Amino acid sequence: MNDTAPVIAATRIGQPAANLPQHILVVEDDRDSAQLLVELLKAQGFAARAARSAPEMDAVLKREHIDLMLLDIGLPGEDGFSICRRVRATTSIPIIIVSGRAEGTDRIVGLEIGADDYIVKPFDTRELVARIRALLRRTQGILGARDRCAGTMRFAGWRLDPVMRRLQDPNGQRVAMTSVEIDLLLAFCRNARRVLSREELLDLIHGGPAGSTERSIDVHVSRIRQKIELDPRDPALIRTVRLGGYLFTPVVEYVE
Repeated sequence: MNDTAPVIAATRIGQPAANLPQHILVVEDDRDSAQLLVELLKAQGFAARAARSAPEMDAVLKREHIDLMLLDIGLPGEDGFSICRRVRATTSIPIIIVSGRAEGTDRIVGLEIGADDYIVKPFDTRELVARIRALLRRTQGILGARDRCAGTMRFAGWRLDPVMRRLQDPNGQRVAMTSVEIDLLLAFCRNARRVLSREELLDLIHGGPAGSTERSIDVHVSRIRQKIELDPRDPALIRTVRLGGYLFTPVVEYVE
């Protein structure tokens, strides 16, 4: 592995997942690091396996259901950034980039191309497990009664289902969204026509994903605009309010 520091083994953290275990794919070319991560995740109640390259990862994704992916950047052949971009173009699998690259630009690039989170090696294994559990909770729609009763939201021809966590365009086609993007769009819909600061948005999306910053909110908003705006360079649905934050302009209706 080209950019790593060794991961740290840990004792059991919390309780294993109830019922069927959630499946995590570790995409990591260093055999020892990959094995340590797989053993750690299994000790926490997950089903985990490793892939050491893009072709191995593709083979796993074709034959198995994967709930979340841990993705290293410094892989042989196709690197992690390229893999993240490619996977995100066709699926909403939650992706956490795990890398030894601590530069802010790498973190921003990772978020811009579709990663849900980015954690730097060496890391506290308790923090990694906490981030995984938080992301899985958001992805799998552990929602309050308000969401389940409110039904699907509709705005400007778009439909957003908070239970299935699914966005459909005005033509009825599903649009691939990351977990954080869904959370942000839900926050905008529930607070339509109200200016929301970046700090408020961090609080609204389940207290903010671990490691999130106000700058990361801008990155995720930019990605949402690329998907829902007619002209992302001149957005009409999500407007930037100078020194304020963001304003979601459409009327939001709740439908059965």
